[in-house]
Parts: sequence; C-alpha cells; structure tokens
Amino acid sequence: MAGSEIVAAIGGSRFDARRVLPSGSIPALVTPLHADGSLDWTSLRSLIDWHVEERTDALVIMGSTGEAATMTMGEHKNVIRAAVDHAAGRIPIIAGAGSNATAAAIELTEAAREAGVVAALSVVPYYNKPTQDGLYAHFRAIAEAVDLPLIIYNVPGRTITDLADDTVMRLAEIPNIVGLKDATGDIGRGIGLLRRLPARFAVFSGDDETAAALMLHGARGNISVTANVLPAAMRRLCAAARAGDALTARWISSAIAPLNKALFIESNPIPVKWALGQLGRLAPHHRLPLTPLTPAGQVIVEEALRAAIEGLREEALDYAI
Repeated sequence: MAGSEIVAAIGGSRFDARRVLPSGSIPALVTPLHADGSLDWTSLRSLIDWHVEERTDALVIMGSTGEAATMTMGEHKNVIRAAVDHAAGRIPIIAGAGSNATAAAIELTEAAREAGVVAALSVVPYYNKPTQDGLYAHFRAIAEAVDLPLIIYNVPGRTITDLADDTVMRLAEIPNIVGLKDATGDIGRGIGLLRRLPARFAVFSGDDETAAALMLHGARGNISVTANVLPAAMRRLCAAARAGDALTARWISSAIAPLNKALFIESNPIPVKWALGQLGRLAPHHRLPLTPLTPAGQVIVEEALRAAIEGLREEALDYAI
C-alpha cells in the first residue's frame, strides 16, 4: 500500500518530524524512588527543573531508563501526567508508552496524548518475539488508534526481536509514525537508514557511544542515558554534531566516553542513578529485581564521572556540575 493510500485508510494526521519533534539532547529520564519503592515526586520535579535550567532540549519520561517495566499502569500514567504538568511548557515531554501487549500500548499512548506530550516513544514488543509482520501490525494498530506523533524504539539488546530496516521503511509510510530511536549501536546500519528514509522521518540515536557519529550523518538527536548526569555537555555535543562541527563533537565525545561505558557496567539505570546520587540529585533507589550498584561498580562509575568532568574542563568547554 502506498503512503497516500495509508493516509486515506487510517485517516490520521501526516505529521512531519521536522515540525512536531524536538531535536538535540533528550535524556531518557530516570524515575526517582524512595527506599520503600514509592515514587519520589519531589525529586522528579527537581530533575525536570534542573534540565530546564541546563537548557536540555526535551525529556523522555517512562522509558527503559525510567524503569517503566516495574511500574503499574496507573503509576505509568501518573508519572507522565505529573511530568507534563510540572514542565508546564518549559521543556517538551516525550512519553515512553510501549508494551509487548498491543492493547496496553494503545492505552498508554492515548493517556500520553491526553496528558499533553509532544510524542510517544513505543518500544519493539519484548519477550513474545513477534515476526516482522507482527511488529508492523502492532505499530500500525497504535497509529490507527491514537492521533499522536509516534517514535519507534528499536533496542534488540533488551527486546531480543530486532526491527528490520525494511520494516522501518514500511512503518515510515504511516502518517503519524515520525521517528526511530536506534539503540542498536550499529553506526553503519543507522547511516544506511538515514539515507533511505524520507525527510519527514527522524532518526534519533539511542546509544551514547555512537551518538555523535550518527548525528554527524544526519540524526536528529540523542535519546541519552549519559545526559541524565551531564546535561550541559550532552546538549553541546548534540548541537555541535547537528551543526556539522565534528571537532567539538569529538572533543566532548572523547571526554565522556569512559562514563558512557561505566553507566552500563551493571544494568541500566543502576549506575546512572548511583551517579545522580553522588551529585546530590536523588537517592539511588530501585525496585526489584534491580539492586543497588555494587562496591566494585561504584569505584568504576566514580572514576569515570570524575574523569569526564575533568576532561570537559580541560577542553575549555566551560562545563560545571
């Protein structure tokens, strides 16, 4: 079916990523918790304020880094609503709204639309290992049900199932599917998609280690773990890369490279929450089955964080915590 026929069949808006989606540095925000596992609303609001102050370009709420997998449906919706309400138009909010059950993904996406997000981020269904036709049907069903810009999230390291490039091309014909978060870490594959996809469709890096390279080849931004900890540095990296300033982008990338690796020394978001705890931004609590960062991991993350901050200062980037 051609793109125009899909528009007619679905009847939705043909969104253009260049007009409806933010660009640049987009932290996949952690979700602060108390020691008993309850939501820490005060710290969530404080994190949003911090990113506004640091001129972060947008925030993803309730993504993988936000521990969406351990939230109830009600909690998931409440966090999205609270983030939008507190942001109050000061920073765009993208809602993680995916599920491996299509009906649940539709429910979350509709709740995100009602809350006032600028877009929804919808992960490839995990665990049940759908075929490529199943993936296409899943995302099309969401697009048919909810008139909201939709970014597909391909992270095969978590989902097992990999969204094939040809399936991405098919999905790009659907009017309100406007972007892809590419967390494969395969820079060659990402560049290939950028060359094939229409201009109205955005590609975001979902891998901090390869983000600069992908943006230098045309990606719209970076949905980032590291930006939780170093928002100013990641904002400058993204701005430089998107402007074609390879020298500055590579300087910053080099400075933060050890931290990018260290934040995955144990399961995300365990290390990044611990790093935020060291910066006094939150208490690094999780829900089981996630556990606190081990003492060995703490040493690695602390050294990498210190090295990143010092490296940024040495590059005269005026970065300060």
